[in-house]
Amino acid sequence: MQQLLNGIFIGSIYALFAIGFTLVFGILDRLNLAHPAVFAASAFVGIELVERGGLSLWAALPIVFVFGAVLGLLIERLAFRPLKGRADAHFAGLISSIALAGMVIALLQWRYGPDTRRFPAGSFPDTRYEVAGAQVTLVQVVILGVSLALMVGLTYMVTRTRLGRGMRAVAENPDAARVLGVNVDRITAVTFAISSALGAVAGVLFAINVNTAQLGMGSAIELKGLAVIIVGGMGSLPGALIGGLALGLAEVFAVQYIGSSWRDVIAFGLLFLILLLRPQGLLGARKVREV
Repeated sequence: MQQLLNGIFIGSIYALFAIGFTLVFGILDRLNLAHPAVFAASAFVGIELVERGGLSLWAALPIVFVFGAVLGLLIERLAFRPLKGRADAHFAGLISSIALAGMVIALLQWRYGPDTRRFPAGSFPDTRYEVAGAQVTLVQVVILGVSLALMVGLTYMVTRTRLGRGMRAVAENPDAARVLGVNVDRITAVTFAISSALGAVAGVLFAINVNTAQLGMGSAIELKGLAVIIVGGMGSLPGALIGGLALGLAEVFAVQYIGSSWRDVIAFGLLFLILLLRPQGLLGARKVREV
């Protein structure tokens, strides 16, 4: 039971990170590889707000959310929008986002140095609960609660609001959406902002969970985020949630029953298995090629 809960908690962070990834890919058909840099930068900013700003984690999280959204707008404006008219816009945007991510990490190193950073001692209560014989910390409860709240809010927005209808229209056919009066540039910018805001919160929650923030933490989770959206189905928000939880559970049980060195072997082995059995992912739709 303890390992099941641990897997759900870490899987919810993977899912939140991956949903930010898949939101941009599913709506705009772009892969934003600056997303891991937002993840790392937001963790450092969260620690800065608590350590030097004297804020509580509850007050820091909304600020980090806004910080991530602003970063997302900058990423869209600098790395993707100037290239949208090119024939190779998909590939060019991929490369430019990698370059922008490198710049963000370099700025972090200039500001904070290469050392590992942690939240100040006592910044979060060390309260523990017992659930079916397993120990659950208040930190884990908050991580799961915040992750689920953001996922539910995002799902509601995409399916029930005018902005969400615009997003789905752009995902279906940007040119047709533009003819029907949808402001495609605005939808694109908002999509990047929401995606990066989710990645920013995921970064802080991850840093809270392990009480560590490092420059390379985004790169470490990047492959897992990509694995999650492939397992769940490219562009599927519910698939990203299921894929994140599946990956978290696979890692935890691999460490428990086989050994820590097998964690990534089992996790990515699950990816290959699903690709063999269901290439489009768990909740992905099989695309029909038109000729």
